[in-house]
Amino acid sequence: MASDSGESQRRFNELTKQAIPQVTNPVHSPIATAVTAPPMTGANATATTPSELRPLRAPKTSPDPVWTTEDSVDLYNVRGWGKGFFDVNAKGNVVVLPTRTPGAEIDLHSVVEGLRERGLKTPVLVHFSDLLEKRLNDIHQAFANAIKEHNYKGEYVGVYPIKVNQQRRVVEEIRQYGMKLGFGLEVGSKPELLAVLGMTSDTPERLIVCNGFKEARYIEFITLAAKLGRTIIPVIENLTELKLIVEYAERYQIRPRIGVRVNLSTPGAGRWRHSSGAKAKFGLSFSEVLEVLEYLRARGMEDCFELLHCHMGSQIHEVRQVNAGVNELVRTYVQLAKLGAGMKYLDVGGGMGIDYDGSQTSFEFSTNYTLPEYAATVVYRAMSVCDEEGVPHPTIVTESGRAMVAQQSVLIFDTITADRPDRTRIPNELPALKPGEDEMPRPLLELFDTYKNITERRLIEQYHDACEARDESSRLFSLGYMNLEHRALCDAIYWATCAKIRDKCREFHETPEELEDLESLLSDTYFGNLSIFQSLPDIWAIRQLFPILPIHRLNEKPTRKATIADITCDSDGRVDRFVDSRDVKKFVELHEFDENEPYYIGAFLVGAYQETLGDLHNLFGDTHVAHVKYDGSGNWWIDEIIEGDAVRDVLSYVHYDVNTLLAQVRRECEKAVRLKQMTAAESQSLVRIYESGINGYTYLERDIPSSEG
Repeated sequence: MASDSGESQRRFNELTKQAIPQVTNPVHSPIATAVTAPPMTGANATATTPSELRPLRAPKTSPDPVWTTEDSVDLYNVRGWGKGFFDVNAKGNVVVLPTRTPGAEIDLHSVVEGLRERGLKTPVLVHFSDLLEKRLNDIHQAFANAIKEHNYKGEYVGVYPIKVNQQRRVVEEIRQYGMKLGFGLEVGSKPELLAVLGMTSDTPERLIVCNGFKEARYIEFITLAAKLGRTIIPVIENLTELKLIVEYAERYQIRPRIGVRVNLSTPGAGRWRHSSGAKAKFGLSFSEVLEVLEYLRARGMEDCFELLHCHMGSQIHEVRQVNAGVNELVRTYVQLAKLGAGMKYLDVGGGMGIDYDGSQTSFEFSTNYTLPEYAATVVYRAMSVCDEEGVPHPTIVTESGRAMVAQQSVLIFDTITADRPDRTRIPNELPALKPGEDEMPRPLLELFDTYKNITERRLIEQYHDACEARDESSRLFSLGYMNLEHRALCDAIYWATCAKIRDKCREFHETPEELEDLESLLSDTYFGNLSIFQSLPDIWAIRQLFPILPIHRLNEKPTRKATIADITCDSDGRVDRFVDSRDVKKFVELHEFDENEPYYIGAFLVGAYQETLGDLHNLFGDTHVAHVKYDGSGNWWIDEIIEGDAVRDVLSYVHYDVNTLLAQVRRECEKAVRLKQMTAAESQSLVRIYESGINGYTYLERDIPSSEG
């Protein structure tokens, strides 16, 4: 995306079916001059009388109606990105519908209160097991329907790449729920393979696809697993791996199943478009694929070449890209089959996207296709090419991990405090001069005059005047010609002036372009009790968009516009881009913050990669995790709680000996008592607090009162 503004315009045009009338001004009108020409000050300035001006935009003629939960649903586009899994109830709380069944819902705010009753404070990551099961069924059913509709003769196997979310409970649930659907697992490393082998001993028929670079020990594991009767297929990433596979197959007297990843020439799409194509990290060229076949044929093993795999990208947002990639892959498949390879599996890889913003467009964090459309595209393209070439229909394999697990996880965190730039108090009159002061600084006088005389007829001019006066005050202060009190007052009046201009703009149907940035400039900063780097690393790393909104109070109108900062000591630990059906917003609408009341915010669709990629910035560890299930009769229950990292845990991760640290603190306390710097009781209090901190949660553990739903 070249820029947020360019992408926003493109998406707006795509979504808008009718032309939007443009507001124009006559070339010779006074307002055209006011908008396009920078304000002049000083001796050369030309005075413009109020009679020559008129309002920039027509004011709204009717007040806002009473706010309802439906207004919140529309504001946050809950039903757009929620896809039937998320909604807002009459209490104004976000609810999860894990099976998409009306009325069968879980109140997120009630879940948080229930966790607090059990001693677990936010932040907490909540997994919804029933939603995961439903999502697996949806994917399987979409392909089943497409296979039936097109009379496809092959089968479908969904394979879960555990790299997307390696947490034990998530993988176990996919194993459990996917058993009756025939879902398999994909691994990309030796540790992942060892984990999967131990988890699937009771289902040897389950397909295991092995990707990633493989050394001899990795391939030996695969070979011996095949002797156990496992349906396991190593995917060759380079020719060295092929030789090792053949070597171990001969050593252990087994006919291996072999797959090959081919680098397609079809260009990628979206943010990860460079991960596919000729310069992809993994995979073989077309000539190398033929080398593989010839190498196997020379040893009478061409029938072992069973699977053809490709990587089209991740979060593919354009269905045409899916169609083009599958077409090229199938063309390669049928040619290999005709050349004698024992082709059985067509692995189209991952890439099925998630509509993070609910716009259902070709925006990089959305998708312009649905799950049934994706399945139909893959099945139809595979069928049509195979029929054209007279090749039996293969078993279609997908590795769409993001599409499987993204929706089942919600991160919930509490708000610590809020910083409001427009919360400034301006005196009715400027303070009197102090002894030794000859005159009030000119920028201060100009700012105060601008602030007192804001009018909708001169908003742009007055904004420019305020900016110029503030810049001048900064220069005078830097040169020693303005004291700190006057400098601080200039800043306060500047922000108050900007706030007044912004409030005037809100009365218009359309804000003048020169003043559009005031909303983001004056947006609040809400500080959330979380680490972006640990729990939402994609926001920091790739500027990923997730739906973020309050999980309660949605029957109230949110009156504040804010960005969200975390509690790490890093300026990158913030969220300043938010989803919108037509734009990428620079702020999110939130409610007035009250430090005496808990205020919970949820980040949704975070089940893919976020737990896996998180790091220990400032030694903030894993959050608490709660696995919640619906009992089918209107009640939810907590199936499992996995407590987050204690300070003791994260210190051990970076090789601190906690016992040694505690012993050192004890010795220092005893020394302080001996030197009469503190009493014995005070020293013991410090030791107790230290021990409690060592064993406590890495996040802030604030005692905030419970709130009514």
